[in-house]
Amino acid sequence: MTNFNQSNQEEQIVVFQLMEQVYGVDINSVYEIIRMESITKIPRAPQFVEGVINLRGRIIPVIDLGNRFGLGQNERTQNSRIIIVEVSGQTIGIIVDSVQEVLRIPVNSIEPPPPVVNGIDAAYIRGIAILEERLIILLDQNRILLDEEKDQLLQANMGAAQA
Repeated sequence: MTNFNQSNQEEQIVVFQLMEQVYGVDINSVYEIIRMESITKIPRAPQFVEGVINLRGRIIPVIDLGNRFGLGQNERTQNSRIIIVEVSGQTIGIIVDSVQEVLRIPVNSIEPPPPVVNGIDAAYIRGIAILEERLIILLDQNRILLDEEKDQLLQANMGAAQA
């Protein structure tokens, strides 16, 4: 049986912008991308939770990715989007400045994160895709939240569903 050459393997990613930086997330974890809508604040929610939305009868917690990464909050515009993703078995929405495109990238163009960003704050970086003159930071969506934050999010989501 012949093994596929790694140079022929591709990943498909959703590319988005956040605070002047370009990121990508594996399309297999993305349920859908929606326009910004009204977000309902929930009492005693963790600081990183913006609130919740009702997506066709499902209560979805939403986080502002800029705030989560310590970058601050950008002004919401008509280009702002909520990407609905699965994070460790939980469905959440992440607010981004804009979604640019869906790309197929060769696996061999993905480099591991440089050692200088290997701190705990950069645990969410899976690698960096190098495409011609573009660098795309690839996120590991399962690491966007720490384990205790995932538990807090689950509790907040259960509280919102009961309200």
